[in-house]
Amino acid sequence: MKTKRIPLRKCTGCQEMKDKRQLIRIVRSDEGEYSLDFTGKKPGRGAYICPNLECLEKAQKSKGLERSFKSPVPQDVYEKLRKELSDAENK
Repeated sequence: MKTKRIPLRKCTGCQEMKDKRQLIRIVRSDEGEYSLDFTGKKPGRGAYICPNLECLEKAQKSKGLERSFKSPVPQDVYEKLRKELSDAENK
């Protein structure tokens, strides 16, 4: 019996390859709105990040999200993502 391949994705913060299900997908829709995608099924361009605030800080400092989306990411998007990640950590 064949073993099932586990899809790997790179975190834009720490640059580590991890199981896709361990990471949170950040999605930019066609309208330019950014949101967190915990299911991995929202339509749009996606970038992956570890579910902790440290990786979000690293991604912001190294402009990892800007590179992934090939466009500038506004500061208020980082604030929104920081709030959603802290809410998710507290659950």
